[in-house]
Amino acid sequence: MTELSEVIAGRAVGRRDAAQITLFDSVGFATEDFSALRYVKAKLPGTGFYAEIDLLADPDEPRDLFGMLLRAAAA
Repeated sequence: MTELSEVIAGRAVGRRDAAQITLFDSVGFATEDFSALRYVKAKLPGTGFYAEIDLLADPDEPRDLFGMLLRAAAA
């Protein structure tokens, strides 16, 4: 696991190949979470390292975003 701030600062390497996944675990402070996501979103266009997805509320387990993606892929 690598901290996003370390990758942004250039002190750590992020994903090394397409088989690796990126999972963002927010800290729960809306301003920090939103700022981190805005920064990453601004860096992605033209890279081919992302896929746009619709995020839908998952009331059964709202903190399980990875599980939500797995369930959506299976559908």
